[in-house]
Amino acid sequence: MDPVLLSRWQFAITTVYHFFFVPLTLGLGWFVAIMQTRYYRTGDETYRKMTKFWGKLFLINFAMGVVTGIVQEFQFGMNWSEYSRYVGDIFGAPLAIEALLAFFLESTFLGLWIFGENKVPKGVHLASIWLVAIGSNLSALWILIANGWMQHPVGFEINAVTGRAQLVDFFALIGSPKAWLFFWHTISSGLVTAAFFVLGISAWHLFRKNKDERVFKVSFQMAAIIGMIALVSVGLAGHTQGQELVTNQPMKMASIEALWETEQPASFSIITIGDLTGKNLVWEWRVPKLLSFIACNNFDCEVRGVNDIQAEYEQQYGPGDYVPLMVITYWTFRLMFGAGIIMFLVALFALFLTFRNWPNKAMKWLKWMPLMIALPYIANSTGWILTETGRQPWIVQGLLKVEDAVSPNLGAGTILMSLIGFTVVYAALMVADLYLLTKYAKAGPDAALKESVDVAPTLVGTEN
Repeated sequence: MDPVLLSRWQFAITTVYHFFFVPLTLGLGWFVAIMQTRYYRTGDETYRKMTKFWGKLFLINFAMGVVTGIVQEFQFGMNWSEYSRYVGDIFGAPLAIEALLAFFLESTFLGLWIFGENKVPKGVHLASIWLVAIGSNLSALWILIANGWMQHPVGFEINAVTGRAQLVDFFALIGSPKAWLFFWHTISSGLVTAAFFVLGISAWHLFRKNKDERVFKVSFQMAAIIGMIALVSVGLAGHTQGQELVTNQPMKMASIEALWETEQPASFSIITIGDLTGKNLVWEWRVPKLLSFIACNNFDCEVRGVNDIQAEYEQQYGPGDYVPLMVITYWTFRLMFGAGIIMFLVALFALFLTFRNWPNKAMKWLKWMPLMIALPYIANSTGWILTETGRQPWIVQGLLKVEDAVSPNLGAGTILMSLIGFTVVYAALMVADLYLLTKYAKAGPDAALKESVDVAPTLVGTEN
């Protein structure tokens, strides 16, 4: 019944729920925009069906993302008022821009895209879905700028009178390399999520030889190509982020690799087993020099260990435990990385199918493809858990600890009630989302096309 722990659980649960919907929105918007562009340029009815079908699923996911995201910002005032008081002048700026610019951009043009077909010029209708995709990704950018500042604070000073952090260099904030690495990684992950979503559903229809075979073959090929490119991009972004950690968050890097002592050259952990505290080594198997290459692009560089960094932080920040819970950082990284390897192999298989003209002997494996939809969700969730837990005990790296950021007058009973309430409501929303996505994914393009045709006369009658 610790208010700090309960507040952490509440924010973690609501964030993970919300982030189930975000990557698909970020990636699938681009898919729908490309499909509609192809229809606009060719007049091919296949692309119209693709646009309507995948657009329907995009709308369902988008709505759920908005609903679950609204709660996030309120928690900064309810549970984390000391955090808001201390860094609100900085953290609030990108969040305000995200709401006033990006969110309203995507929401406004999403409405135009839904209801504007055959009412506005085709070019305007096409532009609206592109602006939705751009707005969604701009929204992610501003949120990641805010989060990037929490991981690596820049462009600020501590006001001597108020004792609060205040922004002195806006361009340092928006130009933070940390934020742009986050953005690169997140947008690539969104495209991977959308690609495997499209691959899995297309494979389900193709395996059952349902109607509109061409719709799903074209969708499958498009997803295979974009998915492979995005996976390579995710890998490069992740590698670059790892090297950035060595400089700016060395404790996070050391905890990811369960590297207790500084090594030069440094070995990479294949498997490390600790005790129940997560902070003591029992047994390990490591590859010599590999971590040095990952961290520095050479096989001889030094990578600092947990014990040295802990001693440095005690001198710099005072007594305390600055080591995150390794059992979380270590295994979330390996779950994320393992899911990525499997996705790469699946994407190779998808490319093989499309470029070898759909060989009959290989088509039987399509029945397993819908299960692969879960892989990017596993990678996305474990990746963000790693990102946020790896900087513990800090809520803002080097400036403010989590225990000092919670609202001072918040009772444990109040948090527990809201925690249970949010968990139950969000679970219900997740069930509803999966139900709707499954229902319309199985229904196929004709159902989505029929709905869009039937809506127009109803709206006209309502307006009259």
